Amino acid sequence: MSKSNFLNYKVLAKSNIALFCIVAMMVGFLVSRPVNSMAMILFGVNALRDVHPRRWLRNKWWLVGCCWVGLYAISYFWSHDIPYWSERFQVKLPILLLPLSFAFLPKFSVKQLTIFTVSVAILFLAGACYSVSFLISNPAYYIHQYGQSHVLPAPCEDDHIVFSMSTTLFIVWCVYFWPRLNSKFLKWFVGCTIVLLGIYLHILAAKSGLMAFYLFATCYSIYLLAIRKIITGFLIIVSLLSFLIISFKYIPTFQGRLNYIHYAYSMYEQNDSSGNYGDIGRLISYDIALKLIKKHPVTGVSAGDVFDEMKKGYERWYPEITDENKLLPHNQFLTVTLACGIPAGIIFCIWVFMPLSWLRKNRVSFFFFITWLSLLLFELMIDPVLEIQYGVFVYLFFILWLKLELTADINQEKNLKA
Repeated sequence: MSKSNFLNYKVLAKSNIALFCIVAMMVGFLVSRPVNSMAMILFGVNALRDVHPRRWLRNKWWLVGCCWVGLYAISYFWSHDIPYWSERFQVKLPILLLPLSFAFLPKFSVKQLTIFTVSVAILFLAGACYSVSFLISNPAYYIHQYGQSHVLPAPCEDDHIVFSMSTTLFIVWCVYFWPRLNSKFLKWFVGCTIVLLGIYLHILAAKSGLMAFYLFATCYSIYLLAIRKIITGFLIIVSLLSFLIISFKYIPTFQGRLNYIHYAYSMYEQNDSSGNYGDIGRLISYDIALKLIKKHPVTGVSAGDVFDEMKKGYERWYPEITDENKLLPHNQFLTVTLACGIPAGIIFCIWVFMPLSWLRKNRVSFFFFITWLSLLLFELMIDPVLEIQYGVFVYLFFILWLKLELTADINQEKNLKA
């Protein structure tokens, strides 16, 4: 075997193992936390073998991530609840592994990307069927639950927020990749997957995933109009409005969700501070977090004591709220700043916004930006999503997966210029 053939075989083997690990990560994401963790570790080992550590330092996003996660680690020294600190730190370890691992992957072929798309489509469709099966088995009970802000069970250990958001982001990927599918059957399969998952999002009616879906659909319509695909753009807008009207008329879970949101807003207008309504509870958590940050601006309260300090804040400023309604700050920026101080919050902000520097004036940059914006608005801004393993995985995976396409596109432009 010649040296060039050997190198090509080595690259192919590395990318095939990486693809297997990625699909395994998605399987673990839906059904098993340990499988998700083991797949991430194997993915990292495969990507980083034969890569000299000096090359790691070229990845600026990884370095900034190491800085703010490192401050979480240092807060051990002023944490009282060490088990809680350990849990908060451990879930962030993928931030030290995945950005670096994706950076040293070889380019995936169209065939490999197709295998990923079809495999993950089957997984998400199965997850959606699992979720809807509960509604089919007992419709009256679950429709009634939507009037109390309870939604259908979902994969990812029943984390409907993370599952709905990942479903929307996978739809974004499918729309991006659809033109590159090389057979009519695959185009029909992926197209049907997009429609079915879109319908499921309305049945589940989780706000974060649904708002991200409409953000993408609206922006994509505008994007198509901007590049003069006027008919397609208008068709999407009309379909979107029709879909919304049909959902409101014929999907009872969607109706129940909207009615509850309206009811919660009416309670907010009446200055209700019981914490019994989701969005009002979020606002209360923001208020307490900001008051605590003012008291601990430099070092924070420590990653291990965030929840204990929040509970003390509730007792001081909102004593009427019951223990079950006491929350972490439902905003990742506030959570990081409260845990490790304003310096950590600033570094975290830099880390979050750095991916915008990767954008170019091309098609993949539009899909990357929508993915990034959805995660910012509907994950980081309204949930402490990076405090749980599945949240960290979803945030990193979809950003880094599309970054591979950005990198491939940039390299192709360089080769054409050369």
